[in-house]
Amino acid sequence: MASQLKTLYEELGRAFYSKPTDLKKCSLLLPKLKLGLIEAGLLLPQSDVNLGDLVVARDILEVGAFVSIRTRDVPSFDRYFSQLQTFYTDYGESLPPSKREYPIRGLNLIRLLTQNRIADFHTTLESIDSDIINDNPFIRHPVNLERWLMEGSYSKVWNAREEAPAEEYKFFVDSLMGTIRNEIASCEEAAYESLPLKDAATLLFFTNQSELLTFAQKRGWQVDLSSSTITFKRTGEEKMEIPKQRLIAASLAYARELEQIV
Repeated sequence: MASQLKTLYEELGRAFYSKPTDLKKCSLLLPKLKLGLIEAGLLLPQSDVNLGDLVVARDILEVGAFVSIRTRDVPSFDRYFSQLQTFYTDYGESLPPSKREYPIRGLNLIRLLTQNRIADFHTTLESIDSDIINDNPFIRHPVNLERWLMEGSYSKVWNAREEAPAEEYKFFVDSLMGTIRNEIASCEEAAYESLPLKDAATLLFFTNQSELLTFAQKRGWQVDLSSSTITFKRTGEEKMEIPKQRLIAASLAYARELEQIV
């Protein structure tokens, strides 16, 4: 490995393991390191590459995956995960195990859930040994999330945030809760004309009123603080049409997912 690449790698390690992580410096170093990996033939390795260098390359990409989540850059995480597949599959038996592999695999599974890519979620899960699915907390966590989502057990999804096996998982659980809140809100708009603020907050899993008020403003709800109520301003025609369209769209999406799974 070139000395310059080794020096950058050591700098990345110091920045990543510092308390707190120096995300800005990591973000500056990672593009340079990826360019160095390309020049050294390590980003898309061939069979004659030194295994020690491959471990370093894998480590750089894994750090990049975690930095992507910590900086809320999901497309970047997707790219790092894609590049890591060669190391996890083609060189899985040649390289020593990585303690970051299953945390990253688990993050990818939750990422698929947040994008409602249920077929891809199950396809990805099929490539993981059943013993690992049952015993590894980083894989078991997204598996439980998917089951609770299918059951409609949203309170369990909410509680799962505090039970996340790694801090990075909370980012995707929060994203899931955003999707869930919008689904619940749509149901509230169709079912009620108004609700007490306290009841709306409970149904939407908000722990304080300011978060609820911000959400209500985005949805265009009318809030009356004097009476502590929220009014869902919808015309009678909209009440009839919106649920109908949503049911059709949901049915078509479900049919497509079933077709992909089969």
